[in-house]
Order: sequence, then C-alpha cells, then structure tokens
Amino acid sequence: MAQAVRTTCAYCGVGCGILATREGERGLAIAGDPEHPANAGRLCSKGTHLGETVGLEGRLLLPMIGNRQASWNKALDLVARRFRDAVANHGPESVAFYVSGQLLTEDYYVANKLMKGFIGSANIDTNSRLCMSSAVSGHLRAFGEDVVPANYADLDAADLIVLVGSNTAWCHPVLYQRMLAARAARGTKIVVIDPRRTETCAQADLHLALRPGSDVALMNGLLAHCRRQGALDEGFLRDRVSVPDDFWTSLEHDQDLWSVARACDLAPADLARFYDMFVAHPRTVTMFSQGVNQSIRGTDQVNAIINVHLASGRIGKPGAAPFSITGQPNAMGGREVGGLASTLASHMDFSPENVARVSRFWAAERIATKPGLKAVDLFRAVGEGRIKALWIMATNPAVSLPDAGRVREALAACPFVVVSDVMETTDTSVHAHVRLPAAAWGEKDGTVTNSERRVSRQRAVLPLPGQVRPDWWIVTEVARRMGWRQAFAYERPADIWREHVRLSTYQNEGARRFDLRAHAAMSDAAYDAMEPFQWDPAPFVDLCFSTPDGRARIVAVAQMELGEKLRDWPMNLNTGRYRDQWHTMTRSGISPKLARHREEPLVEMNPRDAMNLELIDGDIAEVVTPQGASMFRVAISDNQRVGDLFTPIHWTDQQSTGGRTGLLARALTDPYSGQPGFKSTPARIKRVALEWRGFLITQGEPAARPRCEWSTRIAVPNGALWELAGSGDFARLERCLPKGERIEASDDARGTRRIAVLRDGRLVAALFLSKSVALPTRDWLIEQLGLDTGAAVLAGRPSGHQVDRGAIVCACFNIGINTIVSAIADHGLVDVASIGAVLGAGTNCGSCRPALAGLLASAAKEVTHA
Repeated sequence: MAQAVRTTCAYCGVGCGILATREGERGLAIAGDPEHPANAGRLCSKGTHLGETVGLEGRLLLPMIGNRQASWNKALDLVARRFRDAVANHGPESVAFYVSGQLLTEDYYVANKLMKGFIGSANIDTNSRLCMSSAVSGHLRAFGEDVVPANYADLDAADLIVLVGSNTAWCHPVLYQRMLAARAARGTKIVVIDPRRTETCAQADLHLALRPGSDVALMNGLLAHCRRQGALDEGFLRDRVSVPDDFWTSLEHDQDLWSVARACDLAPADLARFYDMFVAHPRTVTMFSQGVNQSIRGTDQVNAIINVHLASGRIGKPGAAPFSITGQPNAMGGREVGGLASTLASHMDFSPENVARVSRFWAAERIATKPGLKAVDLFRAVGEGRIKALWIMATNPAVSLPDAGRVREALAACPFVVVSDVMETTDTSVHAHVRLPAAAWGEKDGTVTNSERRVSRQRAVLPLPGQVRPDWWIVTEVARRMGWRQAFAYERPADIWREHVRLSTYQNEGARRFDLRAHAAMSDAAYDAMEPFQWDPAPFVDLCFSTPDGRARIVAVAQMELGEKLRDWPMNLNTGRYRDQWHTMTRSGISPKLARHREEPLVEMNPRDAMNLELIDGDIAEVVTPQGASMFRVAISDNQRVGDLFTPIHWTDQQSTGGRTGLLARALTDPYSGQPGFKSTPARIKRVALEWRGFLITQGEPAARPRCEWSTRIAVPNGALWELAGSGDFARLERCLPKGERIEASDDARGTRRIAVLRDGRLVAALFLSKSVALPTRDWLIEQLGLDTGAAVLAGRPSGHQVDRGAIVCACFNIGINTIVSAIADHGLVDVASIGAVLGAGTNCGSCRPALAGLLASAAKEVTHA
C-alpha cells in the first residue's frame, strides 16, 4: 500500500495539514493530518475533495509560444531576451511581475530577488494585494512590522470572539469549527459584524448588520465606550503605546451610543449589547478578513480595530488579540519574502540602510531603491503602455482584478505577456505571447506560511506531468539566461530556503521579529523532514514592538463620509466567496462534488428590492455598474440588507456567459495599502427577458460550447451539466450534441423539446428545453450517463415516484436540502448531531453545519407558527 505523504492544503490561509496517498497513476486519497497543529485532522469541503482536482483535464503540459508548442529552451530564451531588451531600451521600470499567494515561499523568493535585486525595479506585486494588504499596512502603522499578533490557540482561550467582515463558516471553516468547539467547552461568546446575514451568523450570539463602510465609526465608538467605562489599560498605554496628541479629545466627538448607531444603521440596543460584551470580556479576539480589508479605507478600518485592542491591553496575552485571517495558502509567505511591491525583502522596507543591506547580501548592484507599482496601478501602467513586458504567475487578473474589462484591454495591448499557469486556457492566458506549464498542487515541493505564522512543508505526491516544471525552476532559468547565473545557482527548493533563512537573520539583531535563525543550518534531509513551526510563537508577549522606541502606535482614524445612493445607481454591490469554490475555479471547479453547492453565479438581494424591481427567484438579471455589466441568476434572501446586492467572485468566461463580478467593481483603492474596495460599488439591476430555459448534460464535454444568452457549466461525474436560458430558436443548440442515435420528443404547443443521444444503447447526452413548463430535476439524468436507458430517458425521471433531494447542502455526502428537511420532520430531529446520526450530513468536514442549524431553526419556526 502507498505511503501517505504529509503535505499542506492548497486553499485558504488556515494552512491545514493533509495526508495524501497516491492511488493509481493520478488518483489521491485525502485525509486531514491529525498531527498538524493548524487543523488536528480536520478539513473543510474543499480540502476534503482535493483528490478530485489533480487530474490532467485542461492542464497546460507543454511550453507554448503563441499557439505553437515550443521547447523549454526556446520559450525561456525568448522570455529572457524580451525582458532584457525592454530593460535595455526603456529602463527597469518598463517590466513587471504579477504573482500569487498560490506560489510557494521558494517560488516567491526567487521571483522577488530577480525583479528587485537584479532587474532593479520593485514592479512585482501579488494578488494578495487584493485580499490582505490593508492588514499589512495597518500592522506596519501600529507595530512597525507586519506581524499578526495572534495564534489559533487564542481562539480556544478567548471568552469573546468578534468576527468583523469575515464569513468564517464558509471561508475558514476549520477555524469556525474550532470556535464552536470553544463555545461548547467554555461558553465563548461569538459576535458577527457583517452587512450580510451569512451562515457564520447561524450560531452567533449577536449579529450586527451594519451599514457597509461604517466600521471605523463602530470601532471608534467602542473605544470611546471602553474609556467611559474605565476599561482601558492605563498602565500599558502609558508604558508601551504612543498616542497622538489630542487623540482622546477628538475621539469623543459624536461617539455617544445613539450617534454611532445612526451612523452604522444599527439598533442602539444591539450596539449597546455588543459594547457591554466587549467590556465584560477582556479575553477578546477580533478576527477580521475581506469585509474589513477590501475597502477604500481598509487600512483605517484595520487600525480602528487595533486601536481598541492596544488601548484596552488586549494584545500579547492568551485569548486577546486583533487577528487578520489571510485568504490564500501562502499570502503570509509572500509577505515574508517581499512579494508585495511596497516591501523590499524579509520584512524590510526601502529605507537606505535596508536597501544597502539587501544589496550586500544578494551582491546586487542594481537593486530597486523605492516601492514599485501596486496591482491596480501596475495594470493601469500596462494599459498606458508604460509596461513593455509583463510576467503573470499562478493567477488570473483578467477575472480577479477590479474593472476587469480595462485589465483585458491592457493585456491585449501589452507588447509581451508571459503567463505561468497550470491550466491551458484561462481568461488571462488567452492574451499571453508565451505560456509556461507550471507545477500544480500535489506536484510542488517547498514551504508555505499560514495565518498564524506557521511554516509547513508542501510536498510533492504526484510526478510532474508532461513538460511541467516548478515555478522556482522557471524563474531561475530565466534569471540565468538574463546573465545572473551565479546569483541563481539553485538546484533544489532547499537551496532557496537556506538563503531565505540567512537573509532573515542578516544583520538582524532583534530589529525585526521575522527571524528564522533557529532553522538556518538545515540540510537537505532536514528540509525534507521539516515539521510545522512558528517563527514567532508568542508575538508581543514581551510588550515590545518593532518601532524605533519599542512602543506600539495608536493611529488616529476617522469615519469617512458615506454618501447617499445615486439615482442612477441605487444599489450597493458587495462581492465575496462561496463555501465550496476557490478564486476563479480553475481547481475547485473541476470537482463534481464541490460544484453542486452553488451551481450558478447568483445575485442575492432582499425581497423588498426584488418586489420593487419586479424580480422573482430564479430570474436572469443583469447587474450594471459604471465599469461594466454581467448577468446572474436571481436569489432572493432576507439575509441581504435592503439596497444591497451580493455576487460571487469565482465565475469566468471559461465556465459561464455571466457571473463576471470582476467587470463590475471600481478600481478605487485604499491610499495606504493600494487594496481595491470590492465591498462597495454603486450598481443597478434589471431583469433580462428570456423566452426559454433548459439544460444540457453530456458525457465528457459537448461537441460545441452552448451559445445562448445564459449558459453555465457545472462539473458532474463523468461529464458536464450546462444550465441554459435564452430567446429564439432552439435549433442552434443541437450542434452541441455529440454524434450518435437520437431520440426526440417535441411539443410545439407547450414549447418543449427533448433530445437524448445514445451510443451503443448508452446515454451520452440529453438536451431538455422549455418555453412554458417546468423542467425535470437533473440528478437522475446525470446518473444515467453511460447507462443503457433507452427512450424512457426522455421522461427525465424513472418510472414511479422520484424524490428530489434539492440543492446540495452537504458536499461530502451529496445530501440535498429536501432530504434534510424531510428527515427533520420525519424523525423529529432537534440538533445538528441528530441530523448527522440519521443522514451523515455534517459529520465529515463540518462546513455545512451552519446550514443545518439554519434548517433546524426554520423547521422550529414553522412548527411554532402552525
């Protein structure tokens, strides 16, 4: 039997340990690593199903120049020559790298070293700019260094956990389960601060659905309340914190309970309850994520949270800390090596002494001396023609950046674009002059750092397919061809790791907390066997900060004016993630089980708004902003505030005609961090009038991609499901069907058409279209793919009664909402554990437990009203 390999999950910043066991040529069995301190064996739905995402479907396996296969030598020589020529003719500021939190630390290190140390420009930025750079800026302003001052163990020790702008139950499910375990064990209180009522709220003690963008007012009001209640740590403030002159006087302006409640659009009683809970529980962790960071005032919002913790002494103690939870698996590793354009390397900025220090260490004569272009400005420079050569690694900015239509125009106009990726075709790679096949998760070897500063090994389980190569190798080979062979004489990831460690210690006598000297003398064998470790297990427990005087800084921040909604743009658009999907779905979208939780890109809206705009659940609607427009299926939910819309970030042109959220967001950024404000874009919405609905199910891929106003691809076992809607004749969709024996049924009076395609008597495709009547559920037809079904398949259901399981709630066991609701009623189930005992739902990864709790609450409410 194959030996399990200890590695690390490819998804969020929790950094869960995984045991991956090879099965056959490309198969993997996945289990949580019970010895990894980040997760102790727990995994969420995405991590659980990583084994479904490691196939070679859609992979880029060979270097490509244009649309022609090339050797590695030709591709690398071309990349090196074009970058070298651009620098020679236009200067080092004419080239740029855009990289990713999907890279391993060793990949990040060599890319940063090449750009900043040898090309001589700091024009390397990362997609982490889009998710946590406001936290970085807030940490730097408050602590003097980008140090997350918390551990996961603080969640176990806290008496109060405040989640601000964090749908933890969906985005960091393993940590959410840890919070619920702490509450069950010791009564920990949970408060959620979020404009949306997300599934994280299902088991919270209090939910504050504040006005979007009013976080500074809320936190300043909390700080003023703590001062009035005598809840500040006066000794800590006096000895360890620098406070601006007149800070306390200015803080009191408009900070009474009613003024703050009015500014945040909250009930004063709910606000008072939260403030009193905070004062009563000194062991408080405030965990914040994209709802705080992704704002044009994100850094101020971060510092407003940190201010409260500093002033009340809730830092450097067990169970007491402000906690930025990162989105990507190695966003922290990128921050450590200097992957952001605003930092140099190893937690050093561009001060003259740091530039000189890193220049000596790297023996780099042309090192960058100032920050480079941040992500949004970088692509603006591409569009303006200032960037002549651009290298994009492991990310999809044509989808993920705001105002993505402009990003596409910029990429199309750029003289030379290189894309290193695992996938053959993405919305970004279609603009590439050179595509380089990079290693995917399961093939990579190196390290990652999670949200609590814990470094873990990501180990290769599968061989490199085709001509795929690791990112560090690709960058190293280009650097050598540009003339810097000795500086990039790496033969293995361990070589890069040792240099990274040495730089962290170089002339660092306590000036920076980021210091890996305990791991400096690491052999190849020791690197291979590396156990997870934290580079600062107890940050700020000594109450000494990385500032010149060793004191933390309170930063005066004021609530920005929140303008009234405009007549032409009466709605506010918020964006975010779905539970079972990841970024632009190049990996998670392959998994049939993950695809069924939210099958299509939805626009969620309040029932009152839907009624006013004459929209009903299931309509196709167009969301329009000043930047662009895209279509979504309408989902009506009272979890949305009146006047607010929510759309997911995941869908691309590869999967859907709609759902392109990146087209909609404004390219406005925080003045300190450069992070875009994805959470607040003026918008409007209108119904799209379509004549018919339908679906196409195929074994494998269809003969041609469906062409109609609305089409969305959903992965299913052995094939694909396309949800369809449009106007005009059905006939054009028939070209999507594969060759084979056709069985057809049409009803012109009701406007229906059904076609099944058989091959050797077995179903290979089914197309169902209707202008008037309801369509059958898809599950039974999907199960018939490859089976000998005959003409009976046109009924769309088996003979006899078929129970519709409904939308999938539990992805691990494919359990739908109707099955769960029936079990609750039939068995008199009263808690999540009893649902698990009867159905198994919620007993594996636990990601669906908030949804189960919500169904139980709804069932109880129906019984009460009966």
